[in-house]
Amino acid sequence: MAVLEKQIENQIKRYLDSIGAYYLKVHGSMYQPAGIPDILACINGTFVGIEVKRQHGVVSALQKANIRKIEKAGGVAFVAYSVEDVQHALRLSGLLPEQSKA
Repeated sequence: MAVLEKQIENQIKRYLDSIGAYYLKVHGSMYQPAGIPDILACINGTFVGIEVKRQHGVVSALQKANIRKIEKAGGVAFVAYSVEDVQHALRLSGLLPEQSKA
């Protein structure tokens, strides 16, 4: 059975809780711009945007553009297909110690 995006999102939120991150889940609506990452977080003082996709999910051009804008502004942003993707991206960005298994 395929893993749903919501399941991946919940795993990521539990992981963010476990490392003491501040985050919020963005629920798209007509009152905000389109393409905002699914999860916005602050981890060790750094703004982080996480676009959650299920396996084979497609990232839109607008989502890619917003990821680039966040990076250009000094934040960290990426697409995650699993909680392991989040851990890997945070380590690469220097926001987690290399040996962190949280």
